[in-house]
Amino acid sequence: MNTTPSAARPGWFRIVAALLLLWNLFGLWSFWSQYSLTPERVAALPEAQRGLFEAMPAWAWIAYGVAVLAGTAGASLLLLGRRLALPIFWVSLAAVLVQFGYAFGPGRAVQALGAAAALPVPIVIVAIAIVQVWLARRASARGWIA
Repeated sequence: MNTTPSAARPGWFRIVAALLLLWNLFGLWSFWSQYSLTPERVAALPEAQRGLFEAMPAWAWIAYGVAVLAGTAGASLLLLGRRLALPIFWVSLAAVLVQFGYAFGPGRAVQALGAAAALPVPIVIVAIAIVQVWLARRASARGWIA
């Protein structure tokens, strides 16, 4: 195991960690924007989106909230150089998979919206969640975070 002191982190590491924090803060904003939609705004959604929104169970909302909160906490910890970022990112990834597991399983998002509308954003979100875990594992193994 490489035990490079955290002062020897590569220059790109802080930039990437800061970008991940911004990404996760955007996720928090997205969650709150969706969760706090007024009944009038929900009624104004296209029929397929409204149906998906109204059918989303509480546990899927909780998974969504955990995903973005854990992602934001993990990115903050990564930026601060804390090893705790890794298990927090694992929680975020698990919650993302639960959330989208519902959306594409019983939630039937692809059937309601079509693959072209339903898949791109979730694919990007899952990919970034995986990258967060990978980066935290790499940083921990190289001693960039302690």
